[in-house]
Order: sequence, then structure tokens, then C-alpha cells
Amino acid sequence: MIKTQHIIIAALLAVSAFTGLTEAKPLEGMRPNIVYILCDDLGYGDVQCLNPERGKIATPHMDQLAAQGIIFTDAHTSSSVCTPTRYGILMGRYNWRTHLQSGVLKGYSESLIAADRLTVAGFLKAQGYATACIGKWHLGMDMPFVNGKPKGKNPKNVQVDWKGIIKNGPVNMGFDYYYGIAASLDMPPYIYIENDRFVGEATSVKGFPASIKGENIKTGAASEDFEAVDVLPEIGRKTVEYIRKQKEPFFAYVTLTSPHTPIVPSDEWKGRSEIGAYGDFVMQTDAIIGQIVDTVDAAGLRENTLIIVTSDNGCSKFADIQSMKKQGHYPSAHLRGSKADLWDGGHRVPFIMRWPEGITVGSQSDQTICLTDLMATCADILGTKLPETAGEDSVSFLPALSGKPIVSSRAGIIHHSYTGHFAYRQGKWKLLLAKGSGGWSAPKEKDVPEGSPEAQLYDMENDPGETTNLYASKPEVVQRLLMLLDADVQRGRSTVGSDLENDVKQINLWKSGRK
Repeated sequence: MIKTQHIIIAALLAVSAFTGLTEAKPLEGMRPNIVYILCDDLGYGDVQCLNPERGKIATPHMDQLAAQGIIFTDAHTSSSVCTPTRYGILMGRYNWRTHLQSGVLKGYSESLIAADRLTVAGFLKAQGYATACIGKWHLGMDMPFVNGKPKGKNPKNVQVDWKGIIKNGPVNMGFDYYYGIAASLDMPPYIYIENDRFVGEATSVKGFPASIKGENIKTGAASEDFEAVDVLPEIGRKTVEYIRKQKEPFFAYVTLTSPHTPIVPSDEWKGRSEIGAYGDFVMQTDAIIGQIVDTVDAAGLRENTLIIVTSDNGCSKFADIQSMKKQGHYPSAHLRGSKADLWDGGHRVPFIMRWPEGITVGSQSDQTICLTDLMATCADILGTKLPETAGEDSVSFLPALSGKPIVSSRAGIIHHSYTGHFAYRQGKWKLLLAKGSGGWSAPKEKDVPEGSPEAQLYDMENDPGETTNLYASKPEVVQRLLMLLDADVQRGRSTVGSDLENDVKQINLWKSGRK
């Protein structure tokens, strides 16, 4: 266990003693409310209690939530970028089983979720839950285009019937209610959507930067009163409003737009951190999380509400990571890489849970989990089974909440990068089928020197910073992990059950080729 984790444990135990809360109860068969808060591009090291020695951003609300519940120190997204991770969370299935083999969707993209597939929301709805998604969707939806669907990834002169009905969006995927935006805040259209309708019309043209330096402005259709700086507070306000109206049980999937670019802290948050606008935006994100948690508590729902706070991937290079490091802040903490990469900085994320009826306060789990595990965990909590054709890459981490080992039929966890490169993690071993980062960090695949190994192998227990490549010296480990990875891909699932079909016939594991 690294030194940082010792500090975390000491801090959490101190708060545990102060609160005087007791051991958790048996969990199976309970029906907690579930509030799942997904930050956008929040790095593992951006949360102060996870990175006390190399973090410069105050995050008191997330720190308090961790002290009242449990921290998972080895939680991973199913991909190191937005859309694929969101698919994995809601489907309990890896994104690369679909046609999305790399990259992300755009604001006008069609739905990635097949109409006949069960989502976490659909599963919980069938169990009697009210379900809502509030915030950034970024999984595609079928918009009411005029004169047909526009062509290309970034179409110009898109014509939309702003009074038309949106199909195959969140309310068609198991959510009773939706309020938010189609994709990221640097992807048009810039207009709110409520359920299956636009809120107003996008009669203006606006643009917001995809870099903290104001570069690469993404211009497109926007409603006249839409401003990027207002979106995060609006998501918080709508979430608070929703929770106050609910009867139990309910599932609120809250997808924040921060601290993703455009990095636009509100006026009252500007200058609040030591490291500039990004730090300010993280602090505002933390405050919004605090508002949501406080609303749960004020509504008398604290004891039986499971709150999860996590992120869709690591911090983005467009936040100017190098500048932050010069100021003493390391968004990936002790990990190598950042958003888009196969290295852990790309996909190991904060994962904090609070559930007074189900979790011992001030606890920590170092067991490896994946964000695809929400679906199986929900089923386990409710004491029911998932259909065999759903949650094929999902494993319940419920035992970890009581300090017990996770019982898994999944041999390992598959990581995936922006460029579609694969990695496989089992225990302490991690095999990367890439020569470099597999993403945006240097060296990218094309920049790796000639004669370098075709892949990478790391001992994550002794080398969490992924500095010593053991690929050439541990051929038996490489072969074993490669066989497991291939089997999980070919079987259409990584958990026990009948073989299933991927949505695509062939999946290329070696994007950079083999020698």
C-alpha cells in the first residue's frame, strides 16, 4: 500500500471516530435510493483525499463523502474517454462490443444503445424505481433532422426541427425523466433537452473552446440564452429539484459537464484555487456535489441512499496538465498518463460511495473494479438476477462494501483507449497491446522509437507508475493474459454464462500491429 493511502486511512478513521456510526448491516435484498454522480474528466489526483501530497485543489465535499463511506482506490472506467465509458456504466457491457471501436460520438450522432438492450435504468425501473438522468448524455439520440441525417463527424449547416420529437434518447432507454444536453459542452447543438423535446429553439450560433487556452472553438447551433458557464449550476439545480420531489425508491444518474472543457467556473468561483481556472472549476464541481448530498440529507433520505461519485476518465491534456504540475498539482496523482491513454492515469478514477445503512464509515477497498459493475451490483443489492443477455461484463462489488473479497467469474478487466488500443488487467499484472500511451500522451504510437517492444507489461503492485516494461522478461505472463483477453472478446462476454455475439464480426486487438 502506498504512503498516500496510509494518510487517507488515518484521516478517514479519525472522521469515523468522530461520527460514531456503526458497522454496516447485511446488504442483500435492500432497496436503497441510488444517486450516481459522474464527473467529466476529473482526474484521480484532483480529489484532495486521494492525493494529499501532490494535490493542490480543495475538495471538502468529496473528502467528507469519502470519510462517511468508502473509497475504492483501484476503480477503472471501461475506456479512457467519454462515450465508451457512459455506455459501459449503463449497459454493464464493454463499448467495443458495439461499432464504436475508437473515439467518441458527437452532438448529432445517432444512438449507440440498441433499442432492445436492457440498461441499468430499465432494470431498476422494472424493480419499481423512479429513474432520471440529468446532465450530459453523450450516447447519441435520433434527432428530428430536416431533409435527412447530416453526413460526416462534424457536419455543417445542420437542419433540425427544433419543435420535433427526439427518438432513442434517455427516456427511451429506461429513464422516466431526462434534462440535459446531447453531448459535451464543446459539441453543438447548444440547447437543453427535456425528456424527448428541445427546450426552445436553437436560433443562434455560438462556440465554446475545447482547450483551457481558448483554442479550437466548436461553433454550432445554440439557443439564444444558452451559455456554457450556466450548465453546471443548472444540472445541480435540476438534480436538487428532482430529489426533493421523489418518493422512494429512485435512481438519479447525474452526469456533470465539469471539469471538462470549456473550463468555465462561475464568477463566484474564479480565483478560488491555487492553480487557476481548472482548479476553480474542480472546486465548483465539488460544491455542486455537496449541494446534491446536502439535499439528500435534508430530505431525510441519508440512511438509505447510496451515493456514488466517480469520473468518466482521467484529466484531459486540454486542461494544460504540464502547467498544473509546475504549480505542484498532479491530476493523475502517482499514476502515468491522462485522459485517452491506456496507462492508468487515463482510466483509474475517483470512486467514492456513501450508504450509511450499507457501508462502514471511513473504509477503503483496494480491490480492482470497473464502472461496468454498476448493473450487477444493483441486482445483487436487490437480491435479484439479471437476464443472461444483460450486464455481460458486469460483476457485483457488493461484498467489498462489507470488507469481503469480490467473488467474480470475470478473469480480469479490459481497458480501452481513445484510439481503440486494448489492455488487460488481472491481479497485479497489466498487459498493454500498445507500444506507447495508446492515446494522447507522449509517446503516441507513431512516435515510439524503432526497436521498442511491441507491447507493455507492468507489475501494478510494485510499479503503479508503469515505469518498468516487463514484456520481454515475462513471456509466460504475457501469453496467459493475452489468452484471457482474446477469450473475453470472442465469447461476447467476460462473465459466466452462455456465449453471446458482439455487434461487430471482427475486433482487432493489435491496433499497432505485431512483429
